[in-house]
Amino acid sequence: MSGDDDQQEQTIADDLVVTKYKMGADIANQALKTLIDAAKPGVSVLSLCEKGDAFVTAETGKVFKKEKEIKKGIAFPTCVSVNNCVCHFSPLKSDPDYTLKDGDLVKIDLGVHVDGFISNIAHSFVVGASKDAPVTGRKADVIKAAHLCAEAALRLVKPGNQNTQVTEAWNKIAQSFKCMAIEGMLSHQLKQHVIDGEKTIIQNPTDQQKKDHEKAEFEVHEVYAVDVLISTGEGKARDSGQRTTVYKRDPSKQYGLKMKTSRVFFSEVERRFDAMPFTLRAFEDESKARLGVVECAKHELLQPFSVLHEKEGEAQRSLNSQ
Repeated sequence: MSGDDDQQEQTIADDLVVTKYKMGADIANQALKTLIDAAKPGVSVLSLCEKGDAFVTAETGKVFKKEKEIKKGIAFPTCVSVNNCVCHFSPLKSDPDYTLKDGDLVKIDLGVHVDGFISNIAHSFVVGASKDAPVTGRKADVIKAAHLCAEAALRLVKPGNQNTQVTEAWNKIAQSFKCMAIEGMLSHQLKQHVIDGEKTIIQNPTDQQKKDHEKAEFEVHEVYAVDVLISTGEGKARDSGQRTTVYKRDPSKQYGLKMKTSRVFFSEVERRFDAMPFTLRAFEDESKARLGVVECAKHELLQPFSVLHEKEGEAQRSLNSQ
């Protein structure tokens, strides 16, 4: 976390902090709407990711312009995951792209921060769907299930309640639509400059995860990014083997990097992104970024956000709210 350890934590008890969250949320919502409007048959996923990141960068550049010390920008790079791809697909220019077509179930997620206060958003929709051509069948089931899970979380994430209450509600809702919450996925508490806070809500935990996952009570002035991931399949997300392009720095880890390319790359990560997730696409030279990230990830200076998939033919739905 940025700043001195003894610096008093800023929370939504402060009106200015609330304002910064709202600014970020407004920009995130505008970015999402722009991408949904642009997601037509024939449009590439790469172009949508680039459009989303460019929008967030431009709009955050317009707020707190006089306060040069306030950092703002992308808190999570735009990811566009299609059909059985669960999350974190944000291809490089050198990667195989995907072109949208009618009937694709598209999941967009992105994040914005103003002074380190993070506003994440995610939404799923079917390309070409409309009032005259509504979504039906299993895609409709998974969309409805995810929507109701998000609504349940909004009611349950309040002071005095337990994180386990949310987990239980999600499982019941998903099962009522013959769907499954994606196993082991976490929703994190948010703090200034911290996207993965200690308190979490777990989806569809295994027996071992039930034992290991820490029970927690929600408290006043806490903020959570509620990430709902529901599938028509068995609810097991797997690393697809596709290139990981989204990473975040782990401030708790240190290592003396041996390669000059790695040192230059990591120095730029620290300067530009601090501990926020970023995409390798944000670097001017993608090939050097691809090379530099290897040693950093190997020694856990960077945490990967792997591209995850369900079984072919299954549909996922994701929603994110705070």
